[in-house]
Amino acid sequence: MQVQTPVQMQMQVRHFRQQLFWPLQLMPRRDPLADQRPWEAVLTTPGSPWREVVDEYTGDPEDFHERHYQEFVTFLPQVQRFLYGEGATRGAAGRTGGSSSMRVLRREDLKQVRLRLRTEDVPVLLEVEHVDLCFFHDLDVVVLNLEVHAADLPLDVAQELLYRFGRGYPPGWDDQGRGLHCAAMVEWIGADGQVLAASDAGDREVFLAFVAAHRSPRIAAHWRWLMQPLQPDAEGGDAPLRYRQIEYHRMPVMAYLALDEPRELSRPDYVRLGLVSGAAAPAQAAPAGHAQRPQMDALPFGDRHLSDFEQHHCYDRFWCDGGAAPHTRYLCCGHALVVVGRADSAFFTDRERGVLAQFRHQHQLIFLIAHVQKAAMLMFSDRLVVALDTLEIAQASSVKRFKRAVRGNFENFLRFTHRYWFHDLAEQAQARALYRLCADHLGLELLYREVRERVAEMNGYLDTDSLRRQANTVVRLTVVTIAGLIGTLSTGFLGMNLLAEADASWARRLSLFGLTVVASLLLTGLCVVYSKRLSDLLDLLSDERLALSDKWSSWRQHDDR
Repeated sequence: MQVQTPVQMQMQVRHFRQQLFWPLQLMPRRDPLADQRPWEAVLTTPGSPWREVVDEYTGDPEDFHERHYQEFVTFLPQVQRFLYGEGATRGAAGRTGGSSSMRVLRREDLKQVRLRLRTEDVPVLLEVEHVDLCFFHDLDVVVLNLEVHAADLPLDVAQELLYRFGRGYPPGWDDQGRGLHCAAMVEWIGADGQVLAASDAGDREVFLAFVAAHRSPRIAAHWRWLMQPLQPDAEGGDAPLRYRQIEYHRMPVMAYLALDEPRELSRPDYVRLGLVSGAAAPAQAAPAGHAQRPQMDALPFGDRHLSDFEQHHCYDRFWCDGGAAPHTRYLCCGHALVVVGRADSAFFTDRERGVLAQFRHQHQLIFLIAHVQKAAMLMFSDRLVVALDTLEIAQASSVKRFKRAVRGNFENFLRFTHRYWFHDLAEQAQARALYRLCADHLGLELLYREVRERVAEMNGYLDTDSLRRQANTVVRLTVVTIAGLIGTLSTGFLGMNLLAEADASWARRLSLFGLTVVASLLLTGLCVVYSKRLSDLLDLLSDERLALSDKWSSWRQHDDR
């Protein structure tokens, strides 16, 4: 039985909101519709539950609210063009047709999620705000975005939701066959209350057999169902789109927690929220002669490891008594972005202008862009590895495929750099700070430099190889030219009519031709032997800065050396 302190027994999250982001790599298609854009392939699949989201930027003031305006003006112009396009008044030039570089598909059949976090726990019911698939022009990355919310959740339940819900598959099992670190049960519920799909974390043998056969993780059943008609690449089949996991099985997560009094949370609680380490374990009996310390007050990791937690993981600009939303704290570890504030603050809970609106709009996009950037760079790096793995030097067709793959990867990386790579998203202090916090923890700058160097090195190798092949071709052509020069000199000399030997005997004519050929060979050979000195002489003669006497003197000095 879990032991709780009096404060934690009554600590309730009045408004809990969680967003999961799952970046996945789209695999190349070989079907007749391979030229179709990915989102178009999903939309045109028979029975597909996905529909394209018509955003609020339609030009109709009735669809455009203040929260959308605040979201738009937060970002720098280049980010605005990426997110929202150019608008109706500025033409339709370019591959995106002047529209946003991001396309969003949404399914409406999922209304609730029922979870049993641990086998012994009571099920938790969450309301589904939306389920989206985000596609990007010229980028083979898709991001699943799931937003859920609930009211009046115990703090430890909220901590466990953040820790256990967003797992693509169980990382292991205990001695009773229960999945580790993931929810014991997840059920998608439709509008009619029926279960649409359920998790299978307890089917250990199925996961083991799949990995043994395919050398690829098996995506849990409820996530595979949610992604349809997209299918995991390892499963094969004739799906219109196939995907492959890019990162860890834990999905990046955002969370919004409104509490009665955030200052009553202990430092260990903030550490567990910021690092998404789950709720505290039940208290255990202390060794003989030692006082029992409640696990609720214990840090989840070592003191030295957490000595700089507040400095590196907390954005405390609004952690004060004043302001529109007092005692608001942002926590970030790259993998997670969590905001905690007061439930009785009107600005903190305002869906139109307050922190909640910022969380669902500006902060969501900041977090999404950071993880799209990371996923794209990991994808580029992986493609280089795949190209090298499939290269067979002895096969000309394999070499050609390798060159096309490297060139294509280089071109795609250039488009990514100019369209999706930003050092800063905004000048607004809070937005800029949160992006910097995410980017630093994800190591985006270092990752970008590494991928750029790898892509440039591979492309440079191909350029060098191309120059080497061109040089070899020039050498061969030079040899052919020299060989042809001998015949040209010989026939040219005899065709000048200086010697009237047309009526001479065959023996005389052949002897004259032979002498001409020998002289041509000697002259050509001398030119080849002394080609460097002749080249230097030509350089001196072409130098307009020197007089003729100076040129002769320079040549004499050069000759003496």
